[in-house]
Amino acid sequence: MAKHTTNGQMKHAVFIYSEDQLGYKFSDTHPFNQKRLELTVDLLQKMKALPEELVVAPRIATDEELLLAHDQRYIDIVKQASIGKVSPEAGESYGIGTEDTPIFANMHEASARLVGGTLTAVDWVMEGKAQHALNLGGGLHHGFRGKASGFCIYNDSSVAINYMKKKYGARVLYIDTDAHHGDGVQWSFYDDPDVCTVSIHETGRYLFPGTGNINERGSGQGYGTSFNFPIDAFTEDESFLEIYRTAMREIVEFFKPDVILSQNGADAHYLDPLTHLYGTMDIYREIPKVAHELAHEFCEGRWIAVGGGGYDIWRVVPRAWSLLWMEMNNFPAPTGPLPASWLAKWQPESPVPLIEAWEDPQKMYEAIPRKEEITEKNHEMLNKALYMIRNA
Repeated sequence: MAKHTTNGQMKHAVFIYSEDQLGYKFSDTHPFNQKRLELTVDLLQKMKALPEELVVAPRIATDEELLLAHDQRYIDIVKQASIGKVSPEAGESYGIGTEDTPIFANMHEASARLVGGTLTAVDWVMEGKAQHALNLGGGLHHGFRGKASGFCIYNDSSVAINYMKKKYGARVLYIDTDAHHGDGVQWSFYDDPDVCTVSIHETGRYLFPGTGNINERGSGQGYGTSFNFPIDAFTEDESFLEIYRTAMREIVEFFKPDVILSQNGADAHYLDPLTHLYGTMDIYREIPKVAHELAHEFCEGRWIAVGGGGYDIWRVVPRAWSLLWMEMNNFPAPTGPLPASWLAKWQPESPVPLIEAWEDPQKMYEAIPRKEEITEKNHEMLNKALYMIRNA
């Protein structure tokens, strides 16, 4: 990989954000709600964990950059839809104007800004200005070359990976812990030996998009660089983390990336309304910790993180994403009560009682009768998914 450094003092981590990112909004009732960004930023500020000098505004991705992962015809259709010149019926063949991904005003600019945020994060890290960078507005992993899908119009991770390959000559490991399979990114690099995609997700038997089986291993020269870990519904922390810790270390040692790009959907939590996993806040402490350690061990610290899913925007996402930033920037992991000022500000607006501590309540759900069976099934799946590299 080409070396890129800067004479300026390197920051440990930067936080890519501006209020303009809130413009990616389908409707007031759509489950994808960027208010979670505002809630997270406010929580971090009230924790005094987000000094202004670490916040970097995102730029808007250019058409040339979007073409790294999308077709010109598709970009043109999104632009036309942005100004009301494409009907939902005409847009449906491109995945826009659907129930999942409705048309909204200025959708091209709003989507390109989320992509530009991830590219901004990439440049800070790959140019040596920061070891780590976080763009919570990114992580739209369902977008395809010529079609929107699953709330995602442009796929910022696919654009960013091709951007890193082209501009920096990087070998990229993409790790996706969203409860939904990272299909758009996987298929973008399915035959690419220099990109390894890893997705730990709820099995597609029960959940969109229905893909992500362990036999999806890549094709051609890219065979063996696609890894999927479809976990059973009702999977709890211990089983999830066994898979994550084991898979991450073995795959990093096998693939030897130059940089880690992690997608950090927060929808594997028990309270998420769209999924069926039984995670708690404990997994959101551990996921970034392991990524952080491996980035320093194998990638000279190069770690870029993006957001993703997360549909309990009040009780789950702000805490989970705050833990990600705190780990990334070496702040002590918080415990105990959330800031009283944050709770007082947002509880009147929240439709549900806020969780008042960093930890989840005890006995948040009833014991799972099939826990032993689910754990064993997941363990067998893990061994099958890693068989190829263990026996290489």
